[in-house]
Amino acid sequence: MRLAATAAAASPLVSCASLSPPWRSFTEGEAGTLAALCERLIPTDMDPGAAWAGVVNFLDIQLAGPYKKYRTTYRQGLAGVEQSSQILFGRALTQLSGAQRDDVLSAIEKGRAPGDAWRRLSSAQFFDLVLTHTMQGFYGDPRHGGNREEVSWRMLKLPYPPVRGRLRYDLTRPG
Repeated sequence: MRLAATAAAASPLVSCASLSPPWRSFTEGEAGTLAALCERLIPTDMDPGAAWAGVVNFLDIQLAGPYKKYRTTYRQGLAGVEQSSQILFGRALTQLSGAQRDDVLSAIEKGRAPGDAWRRLSSAQFFDLVLTHTMQGFYGDPRHGGNREEVSWRMLKLPYPPVRGRLRYDLTRPG
């Protein structure tokens, strides 16, 4: 009897927890498209790429704060990416091969992407914006939501960059 009462009491909490979306600024579809796009900009090779480094998380956090003015641009641009992908290959960007994704992104970068979505927004300017933000998320300080486990700094063999007012202490050595 106690087990049933405990389960009944806990079930509303479980239900509420599953209703909150994982993203602040994106839909699931937008986040997936952006992850596929960013992974082609900084792909995984012998080191993790943009998707593993948490670039989409970085952008999600920043679009909810300091980059808020770019929210509409990202919504329109990601819709344009999907529209171009559908026109060129008949499938969503996330369903394309790497080479096909590169073809879509190349058209976007050159300002020649097909689709009505690009009438309101320059595809080349959107590409430049995403590329800039992807690099910021990949190479920036992990405290901003990207560069998980300092992956880019380790790849470049950089020590932890000093930040004014923040000292890293090595507590393994005697003082």
